[in-house]
Amino acid sequence: MPPIPGSGLAKGLAVTLRTMTKKTVTEQYPDVQPELPPRTRGVIGLFEENCTVCMLCARECPDWCIYIDSHKETVPAAAPGGRERSRNVLDRFAIDFSLCMYCGICIEVCPFDALFWSPEFEYSETDIRDLTHERDKLREWMWTVPAPPALDPGAEEPKELAAARKTADKLAAQAAEREAAPQDAARPEQEGRE
Repeated sequence: MPPIPGSGLAKGLAVTLRTMTKKTVTEQYPDVQPELPPRTRGVIGLFEENCTVCMLCARECPDWCIYIDSHKETVPAAAPGGRERSRNVLDRFAIDFSLCMYCGICIEVCPFDALFWSPEFEYSETDIRDLTHERDKLREWMWTVPAPPALDPGAEEPKELAAARKTADKLAAQAAEREAAPQDAARPEQEGRE
């Protein structure tokens, strides 16, 4: 049976009319910021205070796109008769995002929680050499990192929090005993005077 003339055109118009009545899914990006999923991998933020310059992130990076420079500093003894210690001081922490493949290995291996995923994604440059961002810029992105999700209400308390709470309760009890001790010592003297 030969095709009816114009049937292809009718089918095409039917598809066009069907899609015209559906709601559009186009996001007006520059004017309206998109709603990103909570675990979006945008850029890597650096929390500098936690970085001990252990170099694990740079060593484990498969692309070798993390550059770290540091120097050693001598810290005086904490107690008299103690020995001086040396510690690493961070001089440079840079990530070349033109090489980075956003695998997240550096964030996973960091034992001190100094690196975090930020959902920030607007960091394009006109020159590829400008995609190496230093620690100041990484620090700015740290403030865009969302808060961690709340713990499951039925989950047990983390051991760190339990230990910290136990220590705080113990110190509070000792402080209460010290405050009560001078008052108890003063009472017998007052009773003897009466």
